[in-house]
Amino acid sequence: MTAEKQDSGGSKDVFAEDDVHQIQYKTLSWQAVSLLMIAEIVSNGILSLPSALAVVGIVPAVILIVFLGIFGLFTAKLLIDFKLNHPNVHTMGDAGYIMFGPVAREVLAFGTVAFAVFGSGSELLSSQQALSTLSNQGMCSMYLVIITGAIAFFISLPRTLDRLAWMGLLSAAVITLAGFIAMIGAGANPVPGRSLTATSSSNFFDAFLAVTNPVFAYAGHFMYDSAWFFILISEMRRPEDAMKAAWCLQGFATVFYAVFSIVMYVYIGNTVQSPVLFSLPPVWAKATFGIALANFLFSSGLYTHTAAKLVFVRIFRHSEHIYSHTLLGWTVWTLLCFSGVALAVILAVAVPIFSYLIGIAAALFAAWYTYGLAGFFWLHDVYHLKGGMDGLKQRPSGTTIAVLTVIAGAFICVAGTYVSIKLIVGAYADGQVGRPFVC
Repeated sequence: MTAEKQDSGGSKDVFAEDDVHQIQYKTLSWQAVSLLMIAEIVSNGILSLPSALAVVGIVPAVILIVFLGIFGLFTAKLLIDFKLNHPNVHTMGDAGYIMFGPVAREVLAFGTVAFAVFGSGSELLSSQQALSTLSNQGMCSMYLVIITGAIAFFISLPRTLDRLAWMGLLSAAVITLAGFIAMIGAGANPVPGRSLTATSSSNFFDAFLAVTNPVFAYAGHFMYDSAWFFILISEMRRPEDAMKAAWCLQGFATVFYAVFSIVMYVYIGNTVQSPVLFSLPPVWAKATFGIALANFLFSSGLYTHTAAKLVFVRIFRHSEHIYSHTLLGWTVWTLLCFSGVALAVILAVAVPIFSYLIGIAAALFAAWYTYGLAGFFWLHDVYHLKGGMDGLKQRPSGTTIAVLTVIAGAFICVAGTYVSIKLIVGAYADGQVGRPFVC
């Protein structure tokens, strides 16, 4: 094994603990990690879920939401075990290097950064939609994206995640409150003559398009089930408590997703829009958007922080610039945060098909990060740490589930990419694609 590979997957923790360090990383409790993950993951996830019920029916959609929540908890366990076995893994790129070599490291690291930038841009668009709704479209949307991008930049600047934990508490609270306000608004203003569907037959394209909403609502867990959770565990005081945070997140997200989707769909019916807040009366839409805005901004900054930290640690791992307030360290860190936000803003205002590209990015990367690669984690560690092929043969159930997890990730990747590309082709054919840099 090369020295680099030992560094990426050996016993040395990615962040050393030393009282003389000016910047201390291992400061997060599992409660703080739970709040940060809830703030990040429940953000945009709830906005698209109710529309899935209108396409495939309330019964299969709710079953899928609950199943994916349980499946997400299972893959989180596989990831946590892998991280504890390889303390120096900081990102999915490090994990890829241990399992597959240097090419996988670059591909998976690029995918993490790319998806984080796309996620930041998506949250900026949600922030822009909130501000446009609150102002009755009174300001150019492009300027709103730039303004919200500037706010996200300042949010991303703290070097350690414990400095963001209090915002995580606030953000988790406001997105939860926004969800309850939306449900109250829908219940107080039910759509007259609405129709509901228990189960529905559909072609593959429409069905999988609907299924991608809950799949990628949980695939926001790419941050949680891969690079984001790796980074979070790396900054925990007790990494062995990470599973408590996973239980807290999955329990909350699954229940909240299911309840929110059912309530919104029952009161709005098959005419429910995506984002669902546009299906509410204007006053209720403004109230919900106004409350949720803080979460959108925080989530954008958190995505940017993740992308910047991945690159920063890759450049300066185990150097003084990680642990000290050096001029070079802060200059590079600030430039990385600025670059991440700038790219997100440019994508959001200059690429008319950006919302469709988010779907492709989710299919290509998040499907693997959230689902497929977790199976490889288990297979790799059993093979290398517990007896090779004999170890796998002695665990037929675990081996079978791990292989099926890999296959599930591959299927979601291929089918999600197909659906996203077909949507782009259809949008161009129908003239729905706008122009860049317009209000």
